[in-house]
Amino acid sequence: MSAPAGLRPRHVTVDGRRVRHRVDGAGPPVVLLHGIGRSLRDFTDQHELLTHGFRVHSVDLPGHGGSLPMAGPATLPALARFVGRYLDAVGVDRPAHLVGNSLGGAVAMRLAVAEPSRVASLALVDSAGFGREVTVALRLLAVRPLARVLLRPSRAVARRTERAIFHDPGYVTDERIAYALELARQPYAARVMAEIVRDLGTAGGVRPQWRDELLAEVARLDVPVLVVWGDRDLILPAAHLDAARARLPRARTHLFADCGHMPQIERADELHRMLREFWSAGAAPPAG
Repeated sequence: MSAPAGLRPRHVTVDGRRVRHRVDGAGPPVVLLHGIGRSLRDFTDQHELLTHGFRVHSVDLPGHGGSLPMAGPATLPALARFVGRYLDAVGVDRPAHLVGNSLGGAVAMRLAVAEPSRVASLALVDSAGFGREVTVALRLLAVRPLARVLLRPSRAVARRTERAIFHDPGYVTDERIAYALELARQPYAARVMAEIVRDLGTAGGVRPQWRDELLAEVARLDVPVLVVWGDRDLILPAAHLDAARARLPRARTHLFADCGHMPQIERADELHRMLREFWSAGAAPPAG
């Protein structure tokens, strides 16, 4: 899973904090945003495929992977503001295609609502924000005493997490498990993950207030939206795609068969083709 030469991560300073990212290719800007407790490596395949024709940015969100946490709490609005500051730091001055998986999808939508001039399109991959249901492992993290116990890094937890993410067990490799454990052992990882979980949900599931407000605002935007899902997602169930169709009736949607929470990995080539078709069919940003 190591990145080839030229596609390895480097660092940039955003609001005085070190942020790990990758930037490659030339053309319209694309920003790839990962999920909670994850890192930019979840988008390695898409990064490599999209660099032919696009300027691709993969970034570790604050408090994830190689990025230091923000000065304040990690909330959805704060994470969206961070992405805007990141774009400033790396000199992106034109609308970008945002591709977000899980938490990254909600961050992308929040940025589109807060700063619509920055966003050319939204591609939401098994995105948070469309329903209350979420895996019990995340719901329990909203309970403070349990969170302290459940967020202690262990190989067993890392293995269970990887098994829940992927439908095909062939993707649950020793290397992926070891890397998940490495991420969990970062000194800021548990605190940031708990902050995000408590901001977005409770032990009963994802809070409806921020979801309803956000989706209503996204529906009013004049921005192309693609929503895709894996039909075997154990983290955010595929029924959320029906909610996406209802709340965002102009969005294009697709359900991947025999696929878990990360179509960008399990269906890398298919998603890549779908993204290019989506952008070429009317989601291209203006020249500039």
